[in-house]
Amino acid sequence: MFECVIAGGGIHGCTVANYLVKKKKMPIDQLCIIDPHPEPLAKWKMLTQRIEMPYLRSPSVHHLDLNPFSLQSFKEKDNNSFYGYYKRPALSLFNDHSESVLDEIEIRKAWKQGSVQNVRRNDFAWEVQLDSGQTINGKNLIIATGMNETLSYPDWAQELVKENPEQAGHVFQNNIPPLKPPIAVIGGGISSAHLIVKLSKKFKGEIYQISRHPYRVHDFDSDPGWLGPKYMNAYQKLTSLIERREAIQNARHKGSLPRELVNRLKWLQKEQAFTFIQDEVLTWHKSSSGFRLKFNKKKEINVQTVLFATGFSSNPMKVEWMKNLIQQENLTCAHCGFPVVSESLEWCEHLFVSGPLAELEIGPSARNISGARKAAERITESI
Repeated sequence: MFECVIAGGGIHGCTVANYLVKKKKMPIDQLCIIDPHPEPLAKWKMLTQRIEMPYLRSPSVHHLDLNPFSLQSFKEKDNNSFYGYYKRPALSLFNDHSESVLDEIEIRKAWKQGSVQNVRRNDFAWEVQLDSGQTINGKNLIIATGMNETLSYPDWAQELVKENPEQAGHVFQNNIPPLKPPIAVIGGGISSAHLIVKLSKKFKGEIYQISRHPYRVHDFDSDPGWLGPKYMNAYQKLTSLIERREAIQNARHKGSLPRELVNRLKWLQKEQAFTFIQDEVLTWHKSSSGFRLKFNKKKEINVQTVLFATGFSSNPMKVEWMKNLIQQENLTCAHCGFPVVSESLEWCEHLFVSGPLAELEIGPSARNISGARKAAERITESI
């Protein structure tokens, strides 16, 4: 039996594992990390490479290691290693540093490729059944599965994608459809922005970006004050979970972009590399070569490919095994469906959460790298 089983080997699961080994001095052979992919951070690398994100939005002190300045002192850098006032790291540097950190604890010794199918509790342990039929037993279970499995689409897009998978899809699905211009990119957030920059190089003048709102400029997806006592002191005093949920929603700058990325997009517009349409798609029709999209303001465009950059589902609680676990163990959820956990992020005895599942306790930063560090700190102190 393992001391800890971690469901999820992305940023959150790997950060927790690193903290447990280095801070708790837990041997790596007492950990089992379950993830559908063959290696750590595989999904993260795929998603960021898919949109060719050059720099992280997070500052250099947000990473997987314990020492906040570990990334800055990682190795000799060139002038392109960090960007801007907050020293946002280049993606390549962040990934190299992450691999180095995880190699230090020999994380692959704990790696178990597979998908969780069912979880149940016996007298002494959590029994985690995998899609292979194998059962993994652990004294503690940490759910760090994130939200990157359920893609989000506008209501009008469901039928379009279902009926035309060869010409329409989500940028973060496993295999995107072949890109034939003209291409419509749906979405106004940071993923769509990076995607526009990428596609404009190859299909200059044949890209449409369609967004319901203008560009929203913010350095981060929530104010840095949420990382410390400036806002968190008042947040922690909120006893109403409804008020906490409202505070989280109000704090998040959904669909926002840092200033330099907006400037890049506006420059590309001047170069006529792509066309920005602030509107909402009302209807779509199949045409001889692709689709005719009709907008609220009565304008129409014809495209061959529709690519959605509309993020992930905001509700991580739709996973079947997690719904069963909630019912079997009578786990407490708030009105919004998210877990009600202790300060140590314990949902019930020996069951911990990180990422979105921890946000009613951690606050608006729970989903980010900084949230992974906070969660890892609390879980490590409690186990």
